[in-house]
Amino acid sequence: MSISSSQAWKRLAEHVAAIDKTHLRDLIQDADRCEAMTAEHNGIFLDYSRQRATAETMDLLYALAEEAGVGARIAAMFSGERINTTEDRAVLHVALRAAADQVIELDGVNVVPEVHEVLGRIRDFSDRVRSGAWKGVTGKTLTDVVAIGIGGSYLGPEFVYEALRTDPACEETAQGRRLRFLANIDPIDVSRALDGLSPETTLVVVISKTFTTAETMLNARTLRKWLVDGLGEASVAKHMIAVSTSLKLVQEFGIDPANTFGFWAWVGGRYSVSSAVGVVPLSLQYGFEAVERFLAGARDVDDHFRDAPLRQNLPVIMGLLGVWNSTFLGSATRALLPYCQALLKLAPHIQQVDMESNGKRVNMAGEPVDFQTGEINFGEPGTNGQHSFYQLSHQGRVIPCDFIGFRQSQKPVELNGEPVSNHDELMANFFAQPDALACGKTEDQVRAEGVAEALVPHKVFTGNRPSVSLLADKLDAFTTGQILALYEHRTGVQGFVWGINSCAQWGVELGKVLAGQVRGQLTRSRKEDAPVGGFNPSTTGLLNRYLGR
Repeated sequence: MSISSSQAWKRLAEHVAAIDKTHLRDLIQDADRCEAMTAEHNGIFLDYSRQRATAETMDLLYALAEEAGVGARIAAMFSGERINTTEDRAVLHVALRAAADQVIELDGVNVVPEVHEVLGRIRDFSDRVRSGAWKGVTGKTLTDVVAIGIGGSYLGPEFVYEALRTDPACEETAQGRRLRFLANIDPIDVSRALDGLSPETTLVVVISKTFTTAETMLNARTLRKWLVDGLGEASVAKHMIAVSTSLKLVQEFGIDPANTFGFWAWVGGRYSVSSAVGVVPLSLQYGFEAVERFLAGARDVDDHFRDAPLRQNLPVIMGLLGVWNSTFLGSATRALLPYCQALLKLAPHIQQVDMESNGKRVNMAGEPVDFQTGEINFGEPGTNGQHSFYQLSHQGRVIPCDFIGFRQSQKPVELNGEPVSNHDELMANFFAQPDALACGKTEDQVRAEGVAEALVPHKVFTGNRPSVSLLADKLDAFTTGQILALYEHRTGVQGFVWGINSCAQWGVELGKVLAGQVRGQLTRSRKEDAPVGGFNPSTTGLLNRYLGR
């Protein structure tokens, strides 16, 4: 049965009419309500009082969670059940950051020891590279790393890399080292990734579960040629390593299987940053101890997600509010607004985590859902976003927002004569923007400012635009892990409520198949002068124009 047929769902749908009679400028004047609409876990404070919701709304959302079996679904995930039913797989990215003494079983076997065996190998390898014990073929230390991957093999690691780049502890351990990411098959991306690098000091990490991803493998062959042209065939063994499960294809490529770090079928690509996919390049850049702190932060929220009651559970609260805004109140989008430049790659990563997970048209039983699933995620660090798309947020479409801020800056600056520090100036906007979205400005308020009557309509802000505020102490490796897990699990909660499979991504496959057909046509046309055929008239015309015919 679809969740939309449940009484809990119907009660929420009816409740929308009551909420439509309220306004956030009034709701946030209720001190008791504001206090009740907060939750906290280990330094992460969530304020959701600027949601278009009342105590009754929250009660109805928790009732919906109970009806959908969210608690049971969380337990099933942590216990290794194959909740990814269309691929018959468990979903155990939480095992990637489990403590060594934890037990997480799959088919009766504890997978944690195997995870820690791989982590131990990564620690050993990264320590040898960083210390100079592992050198390139010319005897030089490998100080530069190019990580080749795409999608989950790139977005998550880059998000963490950027978050830690200006953390003082990680900045110190990264001295003298460079990490670049190569994802796009566009040769321009190759040029940018290699800019200023020498083959003698460069280690290439090829990240592909199957070692068949078209974009990744063409980029890998391109960098292999760069190394061989500069250093000879023997350079591949010393300058290229792999993160993959396909040892056979790794060996055929010329990489020593001993220099390959594996992960498992129960790790979805967009959840793989906690596996060797992220741990290898990040350990090479920052040292394994920094990555351990990141994994510990993710584990901290994993444990909270598994154990906390629904009403105090941060990912559950955020996931339920996402369902409320997107499915019941009709908001198709969600903005991620970190007031911290180091989180500039959070939104691109969560775009994949959330949109690839919950962009589904059928439920677990394969039946079309009769409501919209998923949200369009986008974002930019504040205050940059304020000078870009906030105009639309304030006076155009209603876009629920997640504001993320920190009490301390990674790089504090305070100038003599300035009324506040640079970080306080940033955070003044963090506190002001949610209130501006929630309260707006009425016609009477505008007129009271002496505005000319003709301009009054232009300066009115309707308000009643929802947001949540996340406030933490400081962005470091541990907090980065917490934020990652918080958003991963938020996505899972929404999928549990909607009754969809958030763990598969069949929608990605069709474009790959069609691209393969086009690739074959281009090969035949370029090398055999074969005419374009087998496509619709529009694509045929475009291909002929591309080929200069």
